[in-house]
Amino acid sequence: MYKHTSLLRPNEAARCVTTMRSPTPSAPFVTISVTLCFILLLLCPDRLRGELGTTPNIKHIVVGRCYSYMALVDPSLRYDCEDIWRQFEEAVVRQSSCNVTVAHYRQMFEAMPQTWPCDRFLFWSKTRTLMHSYAAVTGHFWTLEDTLAGYMFNDLIWCGQDEDTGFDFSSCPTWSTCRNHPVYSLWRQASQNFAERACGNITVLLNGSIANAFNRKSMFGSVELDGLNPYSVNYVNIKVVTNLEGPFIESCRHGSILDLIQVLRSRGFRWTCTDNDQTLMILQCIQNPKQPSCQSCANSLLNRSSPI
Repeated sequence: MYKHTSLLRPNEAARCVTTMRSPTPSAPFVTISVTLCFILLLLCPDRLRGELGTTPNIKHIVVGRCYSYMALVDPSLRYDCEDIWRQFEEAVVRQSSCNVTVAHYRQMFEAMPQTWPCDRFLFWSKTRTLMHSYAAVTGHFWTLEDTLAGYMFNDLIWCGQDEDTGFDFSSCPTWSTCRNHPVYSLWRQASQNFAERACGNITVLLNGSIANAFNRKSMFGSVELDGLNPYSVNYVNIKVVTNLEGPFIESCRHGSILDLIQVLRSRGFRWTCTDNDQTLMILQCIQNPKQPSCQSCANSLLNRSSPI
């Protein structure tokens, strides 16, 4: 859910900084190098932020989001935001950046228990932007990002240091570097908690325009799916959505979606699957109304609303 993509490979940002600081006899070369580096910095800020270190002012952001959540998202909740921060800090600092397991966050999550209403759980993989639009428009679903943990830590980067009591603001590894990455471990535990509390009819939104829309190595495939309880979940409603212009790679009858259905069957889940959800198509058409498929959809809606 939260991996970074970038035009720069690891350490290229550092090389840019070195180039800008190092003297050189060729002024035009320096100008070109500096300009190129700044362009790349603008194009890929998220990845560079992760490589350069912990998000600046992370304490103020996390604690502030905690108070905002109680005031704006769910005023019925009462948490000790400073205590949650202390538990988070204790889990991360004085640890190497590849040695923070889900167990390190146990006390933090115990300090922020939360339950959610049934029939409103929305899971997703490789559909983040559309998922947020879908949840906002319907006003019905709860996603991982709507939980307190998701709200507080969304889009942040952090890591500690072996022999230091603070965060490393200069350099953090990317997720792929190690399994016990401090960011990955927190999201893994948050995802597991979310899945274990799922109940009623749940929805899964997958991207049919990529191969392996259902990927056993994704957070949904490796953590959330295994955390679902067939005795608590009535139906798993799979929605496969493709880009308006394609490619149309997977559907309810083709590709890795069939693997997901097989897993659900083997575990005793009841399920539904659709790959032509009208609400999802309308949301995409709002962003790109000139697509031919959007014109067909509009004509169909007009015909339905016309008097006989």
